[in-house]
Parts: sequence; C-alpha cells; structure tokens
Amino acid sequence: MLCFWGAQVREGLGLVKPDQVKHGDSGIRSVCPKTAVQDMSAGRSFAGFIRDGKVSFLRLRSEDDYHIESLDLNDDTDDRIRLIVCGGDGAVLLSDSGKVLIMDKSTLCKPLKGLDNRQVIQIACGDHHSVALTNDGQVLVWGENSHGQLGLRKDHPGSPSAQHVQSLSGIPLAQISAGGDHSFGLSLSGVVFGWGKNSAGQLGLGDTTDRHIPTIINSLQLKKTVSISCGGEHTATLSKGGTVFTFGSGGSGQLGHNSFKDEHHPRVVAELWGSEVSQVTCGRHHTLVSIASSKLIYSFGCGMQGQLGNGEMIKQSVPFPVDLPTECNQEYTIEKIIAGENHSFALFFKELENKVKSNPSRGVLTLNDRMIDRWLSGTDSCWATIKQEIHTVFSSAASMNGSFLKTSCDDHYQTSEDRCGLDFDLVKTPFAKLSENKSLISEVVKVVQQTLVPSLNPNPTGVESLRVYLLLPELIRRLKKQKTELTEALASKILQLDPDAHKVLEKYWSKLPDDWLKSLVKLFHKASAELIGQISCGEMGYDLTRRLKKFLNILRMIYQVCCSANRDIPNRDFIIHEISDLLDTLKATLEKLSLPFLGFAFTDDWEDMVKLRDYCFETINILVKFPFVADTVSKQKMFCYLQGLLQSFPDPYRIFLNGNMLHINRESVLTDTLKYLRQKTHSFCYPLQVTFIGENGVDMRGLSAEFFSLLSQSLLKWEKKVLEVHESSLVWFNPDGMQANRDFYYLGVICGMVLYNRHYINIGFPLALFKKLLQQSPTLNDLEELSPVEARTLKSLLEEDEDEVVDMFGFDFTVKGKKLIPNGDQIRVTKANRQKYVDLYVDFVFNKSVKKQFEHFSEGFFKGCPLDAWSMFHPEELQELLHGSPEYEWKELQQSASYEKCSASDELIKNFWTVFSELSEENKKKFLIFLYGTDRVPVGGFSKRSLKILLSDCPDAEDRLPEAQTCFGRLILPKYSDINTLRDKLIHAISFCKVFGRA
Repeated sequence: MLCFWGAQVREGLGLVKPDQVKHGDSGIRSVCPKTAVQDMSAGRSFAGFIRDGKVSFLRLRSEDDYHIESLDLNDDTDDRIRLIVCGGDGAVLLSDSGKVLIMDKSTLCKPLKGLDNRQVIQIACGDHHSVALTNDGQVLVWGENSHGQLGLRKDHPGSPSAQHVQSLSGIPLAQISAGGDHSFGLSLSGVVFGWGKNSAGQLGLGDTTDRHIPTIINSLQLKKTVSISCGGEHTATLSKGGTVFTFGSGGSGQLGHNSFKDEHHPRVVAELWGSEVSQVTCGRHHTLVSIASSKLIYSFGCGMQGQLGNGEMIKQSVPFPVDLPTECNQEYTIEKIIAGENHSFALFFKELENKVKSNPSRGVLTLNDRMIDRWLSGTDSCWATIKQEIHTVFSSAASMNGSFLKTSCDDHYQTSEDRCGLDFDLVKTPFAKLSENKSLISEVVKVVQQTLVPSLNPNPTGVESLRVYLLLPELIRRLKKQKTELTEALASKILQLDPDAHKVLEKYWSKLPDDWLKSLVKLFHKASAELIGQISCGEMGYDLTRRLKKFLNILRMIYQVCCSANRDIPNRDFIIHEISDLLDTLKATLEKLSLPFLGFAFTDDWEDMVKLRDYCFETINILVKFPFVADTVSKQKMFCYLQGLLQSFPDPYRIFLNGNMLHINRESVLTDTLKYLRQKTHSFCYPLQVTFIGENGVDMRGLSAEFFSLLSQSLLKWEKKVLEVHESSLVWFNPDGMQANRDFYYLGVICGMVLYNRHYINIGFPLALFKKLLQQSPTLNDLEELSPVEARTLKSLLEEDEDEVVDMFGFDFTVKGKKLIPNGDQIRVTKANRQKYVDLYVDFVFNKSVKKQFEHFSEGFFKGCPLDAWSMFHPEELQELLHGSPEYEWKELQQSASYEKCSASDELIKNFWTVFSELSEENKKKFLIFLYGTDRVPVGGFSKRSLKILLSDCPDAEDRLPEAQTCFGRLILPKYSDINTLRDKLIHAISFCKVFGRA
C-alpha cells in the first residue's frame, strides 16, 4: 500500500484508477496497485515508481498536467531498475547490474558518462547535482558545482560526466545523500562528511561558509549515526537507538525545535527524545520521521499544501503524528517514507505477506571470513568471478578499511584518533587461509601491489582511511614471495602521509595488541636487516641505501611509539645484528687498503675496494641517524670509524703547530689545561697528546688517560665551584650564578674531549645531563638519582590519598625561595595541582635554575667532541662512555689476562691473583690507576681492555717494585720468592705511585 498527501496530484498517481483510491482523514489518500511498488522517489518535478523492475514517472507540477509516463529503457535487456532518485529537474536510475541512467525533464534517459565499468550501488540527487557510490567505495559526482556541492575543488566548473571525489578515497561509506545544493556521506562507523552550500548552516559546521571538499562534522562524532537525509536547505541525521538531529534552515519549522530559527550545529529533536525513530527523510521545507515499533509517522515544517498530513495548512515547528489510515496500524508495517517538494509518501507492506521490499541500501563490498571460504571452496563461483571480487576488495582502500570492524558493543562507532575500530581477532584467520592458497594469494598480491598501494591517499580526510595501514602489514608478513617489495611500497606510502595522519597512525600502533606490534617491528626489521646484509656482502648502489632509509624511518616511528607508550617491546627486538657484519666488512676493506702503505703491491681490485669503503661509510652515516638499531659495541665501532675518517683529512695548521701536544705539570693540571685551551691552538678533530713536565714517556693513550683522571679530581676541587656535590655523591651545575659563563664552557670542552679521545672522567654526572645533551627531558626518577630524599618527598606528595595530609606538607609553588609560577609563594600545593607542582619542581632543578650554565656547557661539549655522531648513543650509553662501566667484575679481569715469559699455572702468577683477590675495593681501583692511569672500567667490561703480565727474571727481584707500561696495559712483575714479598711490593707500588707507571 502507498499513502500520499500534500499538493494536488493526479488521482491514483497513475498507478490505479481514480475510483480505487481510498480517502482518509486530513487529506491522506492510499492506493494498492496490483503490481507492488518496490521503490519510489519524489522531487520537484517528478515522482518516480518502480514496479517489477519497470519505471513510471508522474509529473507533479500543474503546468505539466500531472500526467504519468512509462519509461521504455531497453526491451532487449534483462537488466532491471532497482533504485530511483528524483532531484530538482530530473532523476537518476540505478539498475541491478550497477549501471546508472540519467533522466531529464523530457523523461529522456541516457547512460551516465565516466563510469568506466564501475558498479554503482547507491545514488542521490540534489537540485542540480547528483552523487553515486560504487561497490568499491568510490564517490562519483556530476552536475553543477556552484556552491562546491560536487566536493571536487573550489574552482571546478561542474561536469556532465561522473567525476571521482578523491578526498573521500579510503573512506568506507555506508550511505550518500544530496539536498538542494549540498551533499553528505556517512561512513560505516558513523562518521559524517558534508560539503556544498551552507548558507543556513545545513552542513552542521557551526557557520554559514560553503565547503568545496568533504568535511567531517565533528559535532556528530561518536553519535552512532546510521542515516542521513538532506532537504532543500536543511539536514537530518538518525542515530542508532533512534535519536534525531536536525540543522540548517528552520524558517518553516522543518527542524522540529519549536522555533523557526536556523541551526548551525546539529541539535536533537527534543520532542522525539525516547522514541526509537527508525527512518527520517527531508523534503524541500518539511521533515518526516517514522517509528516502526508504534507504526507512527511524525511530520514538521511547511504544511501550506497539506504535506504534513494533519489536515492543517500551517507551518509546524514540532513533530506531530500524521493521520494515517486505520489499516496502516493494523495490517501493515512502514517500509519507506518519502518527502518531496510539497508532497509526502509512505510505502507500506503487509506484515505477513511474502513481499518484495523496497531496495535496501547496499554497502561497500568488504572482506570477511565467509567470502574467503567461498573463494577457497570454489563451489559457488567460477575463477573469473573470484578474481573480480578479489580485484574489487583488494584494489580498494575503502573496502579494506570497512573490513573486520569491531561490531560488538558498537565499538566501531567509537572510531576516533584514539580508537581504530578494527576487531583484530577477526583478521588473522582469513589472512592465514588466503596465504595458504597459492592461486588466491598470488592474485591478491598482484592487486595490492599494482592497484591498492599506489592508490593510497597521502592526505586522508578521515581516520578510517588509516585502517589499511594496520591490515596490510598483517597480510604482507604471511607472504613467501614479493614480501620485501610490498613492504617497501607500504613504507613509502606511510612516509608520504601528512603529519596529522602520521600522528593518528602512531596512536593506533601504540594500542595494537602485543603480537601485532611485534609482527610490525619484525616486518620492517627483517627488511632492513636483509639490505644491510647485502651491503655487507659487497653489493653497492644508490637504490640499496634509498630503500634502507625507508625501512629505518618506519622502524624509528615504531620505536618511538613503543617508548612513549611504554609498550613491552624490548630494545633488543630493534637491534640489527647484520650491522656487525657491515663493520667487519669495513674493517677488512680498510686493512686491505692499508697494505700498499706497508710495502705491499697495489692489487687489481684497488678501485673496487675504495668504492666499497666509501659505500660502507655512507651506510654507517645513515645508521648513525637510527641509533636504536645498533647495540652499544657496534655504535662504538661506528664512532671510531667515523672518527678515523674525520682524522684522515690533513690539518696544515695542526702540523705547523707540531700537533695537539699538551705539556702539563702534575701540580697544576687544571690551570695548565685551561691555559692551553685558551690559546685556541688545539685541533679538536685530532687526538690529544699529553706529556708530564719532567717525566719521560710517550703518550700511547696511557698518559692522556692518567691526565683526565687527575683533571677530574681538580675539577671537583675547583675553587670556582662550578659543580655542586649532592647527597648521592653525584654532581650538578651550581645554580647560584656566581661563576663566569666561560667556566661552564671549558667544563663542557673537557667533557667533550674525554668522549672524543675515548677516555673516562671521574666525575659523577647524573643521567639527567646526558638526557639533556640528547634533548630529552629529565623526570622525577632522574631527580631521585641526584637527590634521593628530595625526590622521595615529592613522590610521597603524589601518592598521598587524603586531602588533609597533602595540605600538611605545607608546600607552595616555590623552590628554595624561587617562584615556579607568578605569585607562586601565595599558591598552596593541593591534591588537585600537585602533579603540576612536581613537574615544575623537576623542570626548575634540571632546566630553569641552570639554563645558562647548561647552554654554555653544551656549547663547549660540542666543541670538544666535533664528531656529532655521539648523538646516536642512548643517555645510559653516553653516561657509560664518559664515566666507564659501573660494574667491576674482577674475575673478568683475571680471565682476560695474558702472560709473557710465564703462564697462569706458575706459582708466581697464582700468588699474584691470590694477593689481588685479597685487596680491598679501594686498593683494586688503585691497581687500575697504577696499570692504566684510570680506575674506570671500559664499556663492555675488562675484556675490552688488554692486561698482559710480563715476568721479569732479574737477579735483584726482591729489591724491585712492580712496574706498569700504562699505554700497553702491561704489568712487569719481578720473580718474588714468596707471596708475602709480592703482597708488600704490590701494595707499596699502587699506594705510592706518583710518576707514570712507577712508584
């Protein structure tokens, strides 16, 4: 049954004879054609009806004499019309096969140009434009573009043929809608996009500015929108659960807000609150809603021609029921409501009859487990059909983004920048099944590689477009072939994303299930490792390093996500062990290249070796920018190789000045050092050479090691007090501001020189210093390392639950009399603001109170260490490189020892290690100073430092003390007759060592 009311039309609508029309109350008429109406639409000039796939049109204007016409589309085809939409001047028809026909005022139909065999599943019409949605999620538009209603761009003139709305690429749309001169799209997850005319606020964006590209209606986010309808200059949306929002022109009351004002933001129709509205539709100046459970239709807006169905010719600003015939409430259910220019229609079906319903909106084709099972079985489809479906789904970002949504508890409707809406549990099984079938996965890979990935939009309009970047790695990781190629293509597309999309994708990564995140790391880690492995084997070429940078950039993004989100992915999962092979290749190459300078002949592959050396250095320069992929030892080696490269360029000025020789007096180490640095003759790129005045000895690293050890002691005793020793015995910059800026600068220079010359400084800087050098922010934990009592007080403040106890701390926003914020001395610390107080406190200690001091120190540090590759180290690694390892594994020292003119089994050597094990911790460190010039343990432990014990079989052994060749880590041990003599001599030597290597 079809009910209709409003302006005058031909009696019976041309569907039945006039005497078969039933007249109800309030001007409502109903007809029951013999051939059921499957679908209908009403616009300004026409009403169109579909019955048994055939189309007829009724002219609605009096000047057209209200006559009805049947369309003869093509008698030779079985393609039936399933959908019709009438607009301002004509109509658009959609066939079962997805073809689109355009009908003009004269009812002449012609195929839409520009479809290119696309299969359309939905159509919508405005006054002078139309919109179509294809099964692979593309939005096509044609017509006028006077207000941007095509969504193409501001200066686009309009088009008679279908044009693709590129900005909506990747959005899995559930519905499209068009009004007078505006358009809307609705995604599967309820995200609403609007564009076009906005003179009355009909886009719901809070203003009256037209939009020429699809724009997200943020005020409808998370409202679970399931349907949209556009009127002349107003819009209505329906949420799951039945809530109706309206916005735009309200001059006729069509918004239902009990007013005739325009609304620029979506507003709930309060009168319908609590009613489970099932449909909403907008006419030119009026609105209809239906409630399936109560079989009621409500209307509001302009009723001057009876289109409200309540018997009155008025403008009504609140919803009132339509006076439907009695039988509508008893035997029939509401199938569809239609609002036109000045007409209203309602299509009913009997509840129990076996009917052909009006065509429901079809959605974008998406991937699911059932579809893949059907492909695998092959029972219902031939291979050509399966290939076509594979192409449709896997070539379309929209189809992929609409797949595997988390529908439980309507979770996908919560899609936002924080929630992707995917059900990860649904994904693995289908992809696993696909990967096991060679024919299917081969076809899928071809489509993904040739069509899907190249089509990805670098400037996505909505966050739903980013789901494909989560799904593709899961698919790619299961491939046996073409894995690296697809991984590279995906990496390129991720790197091309605009900054906002990058941030959202990183948020999605941060919330991936653990196994998904680990798989993501593994995918790009493996691709990087393979390329580095190829380079290690001698392969060269710009393409290799170009691809490597892509993979490493993605790995860096993931690594930073894991760090910031505190994900339980260990750092070792990012370490690429093939870097060690690369460094071995470089080492071997450098050794071969050095042979001619040692007297050997040049080999035929000399030029190739030079190229390989340069290429290895180029690769290392890339890896330095991605420090998380190398372990500490590899980074140290890279630093050394780059240092060697830097020093390979001659410095005439240095040669003229006879090298970097520092002549130092043991009694005035700091004074002499500062004097030397102020002369500005030191070439920081080259190693420092030290000689102690009045002492023999050539600096083979031993003298300079001892120099920096002595300099450390002098800096701590410096009368200028640039450093402050805290309760933890660690030091920090003195904040009192009494020292000269250059003092901090030279402190930085010395620390930089220590690092560059690969020595150690015996000054206990906290980890916070190295974080700051690497532009990382110190935390409360760093304050606890420096000042444990101070930090524990602040932690207690944060952990306290009772307001009264927090007040008892009696804190205000000051630190040591310094205000943390304006009027800080008058603002008490409370439970509400305590986190802010603690953050400001930590910031004051590490940043604000020593701002100038650190700036000058940092400037000096960069000067003292001219190779900026030091920034590849983590703060903990940098701290260890400057301080040495904090672990003293004395057994390791014994295990790493070698012997000359003696062996480990000799009685003397056994006695030596027995005496050594008896030494106190302090004396053991004195032994290190005696032997190496420093008590610092190298990074990696004692195994990284040479210890050779040489037996001296001299006749007067009992009168001699042990000696040390500091530069070579060699201990010269006289052949003492017994363990007691050895003990006395060794302790005397290490306790009274004043001169280099001697007591």
